[in-house]
Amino acid sequence: MRSISSDDLVTLVQRPSPHYDDRPLGEPINLLVIHNISLPAGQFTKDPQNSYVDALFCGTLDTTAHPSFVDLQGIRVAAHCVIWRDGQIYQYVPFAKRGWHAGISVFAGRERCNDFSIGIELEGTDTIPYTDLQYTRLVQLTRYLQQQYPAITLDRIVGHCDIAPGRKTDPGVAFDWQRYKQALKENKA
Repeated sequence: MRSISSDDLVTLVQRPSPHYDDRPLGEPINLLVIHNISLPAGQFTKDPQNSYVDALFCGTLDTTAHPSFVDLQGIRVAAHCVIWRDGQIYQYVPFAKRGWHAGISVFAGRERCNDFSIGIELEGTDTIPYTDLQYTRLVQLTRYLQQQYPAITLDRIVGHCDIAPGRKTDPGVAFDWQRYKQALKENKA
């Protein structure tokens, strides 16, 4: 475990994933992508370290454990962090590395968003409201990332749906963008 900021008192549980590599040389980090995930869809865990999401990101998911996992066979994916419903944050990929979270994607005319973005997953679905703790931790983590990577401005924080329209819908209609971005503005004051 490590604390990301003494001001925010946010602790990241380290869960190293094999699903990342180096960013292109000199590539600035200037985009934050918000996702959601639950495995099976709509089922949430009480023990993140023994969850299917954790197993997916760590490369150990038994795709025979549930019928809906059949399409995940051979998938190599990991966001930089997951914020669980209880507010715990697990970090799977170092922020300076290229996590494999966005897939085929485009932002502001640039393809391959993994090259220049950080991906944050919220345990959830498109239609089930996220928890207050998830919003609190997401704001704290975002503020930390903005301090480390000042090019991640409010207009460079997007949903997976924004960079992969027609292919992805997360974080979905349940995500309160106004609440999240207003909290970020208030924290800047």
